[in-house]
Amino acid sequence: MFFQANQLQQLLNTLLSKGYRCIGPQVRDGAIIYDSISSTEQLPRGINDEQKPGHYSLNNNTSSKYFDWANGPQAIKPLLFASRERLWESKQSDEGQISFELTEPETKPTVIIGARACDIAAMKIQDQHFLEQEFVDPYYKARRETLLTVAVNCSHPADTCFCHSTGDGPFVDDGADVVLTELDSGFLVDARTPQGKNLLEGLSLEDSTKEQLEESESIKANASKQKRQLPRFDIKSRLFNELNNDAWHEIATKCLSCGNCTSVCPTCFCHSENDVPELDGKSSAHYREWDSCFGQGHSYIHGITIRSETSQRYRQWLTHKFSSWHEQYGRSGCVGCGRCITWCPVGIDVTESLGHFEERRRD
Repeated sequence: MFFQANQLQQLLNTLLSKGYRCIGPQVRDGAIIYDSISSTEQLPRGINDEQKPGHYSLNNNTSSKYFDWANGPQAIKPLLFASRERLWESKQSDEGQISFELTEPETKPTVIIGARACDIAAMKIQDQHFLEQEFVDPYYKARRETLLTVAVNCSHPADTCFCHSTGDGPFVDDGADVVLTELDSGFLVDARTPQGKNLLEGLSLEDSTKEQLEESESIKANASKQKRQLPRFDIKSRLFNELNNDAWHEIATKCLSCGNCTSVCPTCFCHSENDVPELDGKSSAHYREWDSCFGQGHSYIHGITIRSETSQRYRQWLTHKFSSWHEQYGRSGCVGCGRCITWCPVGIDVTESLGHFEERRRD
């Protein structure tokens, strides 16, 4: 099906009237971020992004399209796995008795508009981790149950993208409620779930034409021509067989252990927990917040730091993401979004890091 571009505002109006909080892309502080939206005027229309290792910038173009860009530093993860949240609170009564009270997550029916194929793939991995294990995370679950996704197929991947080689893009396979493909004149639309069909109520939908479908195929073919790709060897087995390779030290000479890559990664889920006492000494709140395996304290156990060197921490991240993740979730933990490359302050390229081991295999 197809709808004209001028109906996008009508879609937003309908969602807002139904009580949904709408989250969409917009330009802020020199980047495209996701935040509350009520008007198409807030969308990054006529904007594209330039990305390369350690570099991100936005430029104006002559296009009238709203989604003529690849991605920004965020994905869907912050909407579901909060960067910092209070889990419970403890209080001491005047008699000295300590009580505990759980903090219920604040939720509101939410629709995210403009998510990319890599973001949807990452959300599916997060679902596996937080919802499909022995213990279900109630905070993630509460937000996930109230979130609907309107994805937009990618038309202009960045220089750092390699989702085509991971099998996660540039077009959405499954996992979204509605999938849009932006054409010059409007949007092809595909409702993938009953909830997605309900989101489209009130729109004047037309049957898609042969020309529109051909334009969509052309967009997909162009978006699939990505400069980067994963090395063509058995990464999963190779990394485990190279734990003592000098390549880890070579890579670590550039790495700052800053954790930028894990902060922007849409699948990383490491976190720490800490207590914040009040000054009166009678109450304390327990918080969960994002953490990174690049932090020295992440592997601190009983006076010992297990991974004290940067090379060990980078090895932990890469082998977990591309090797042991297969054992946990049946696939790699990388969706090829390229954010870790773009937002690394020294421009470390994960595909080049993996290539270190391919070169040694050939020697």
